[in-house]
Amino acid sequence: MRPRRLRSPLTVLGAVATATALALGPAAPATAGTQRPAPAGRTATALGLTPVTDLLAQRLLLADKVAAAKYGTDTPIDDPVREAQILDDVRARATSLGLDPDAVAAVFRDQIEANKLVQRALYARWNAHPGERPTERPDLAREVRPALDRITTGLPAALRDTERARSAPSCGPRLATAAGWSAYTHRLDALHLEGLGRALPSVCAGRPR
Repeated sequence: MRPRRLRSPLTVLGAVATATALALGPAAPATAGTQRPAPAGRTATALGLTPVTDLLAQRLLLADKVAAAKYGTDTPIDDPVREAQILDDVRARATSLGLDPDAVAAVFRDQIEANKLVQRALYARWNAHPGERPTERPDLAREVRPALDRITTGLPAALRDTERARSAPSCGPRLATAAGWSAYTHRLDALHLEGLGRALPSVCAGRPR
């Protein structure tokens, strides 16, 4: 089963931003580890895919720490060796869960690209505005990667649990609604909303086998 990609990240981003703005008002600036309580009006439609979109939002917020850990060092944003290791790992996890390994790898590939989008934007911001540069360097190996690994473990299970919803014809709008709720609860700002748009295209899958 191959993933059915949404029309474009920009289309998804527009839907996410619209859903968030109409239902909840503008999101506050993103801060890793900060989360709003879910509004009382959260719908069953949104709940269906929020286990996935919440993990995507959490992973995007960790991109700030990854960027802070790498900025000003010789460690590049792009790490093809580690990316290949992650994709090999998630393919194995997908197989053990009875999921299409290529479809799950496509979801993770989008997460990797979304995180790099955020990191590059932060680098550009810090280069242009030195006063905004991070004052502390997180420990990439001990602090950041274990948090990323927890999401790497949780996301395939969330994809399995939402397989029916992701395979439904209504997946696109439901995914945008869920992403809007996640953007609100995790306080995503404009940059992280853009990253979320980049992270979503492979989430909706084809028809059930």
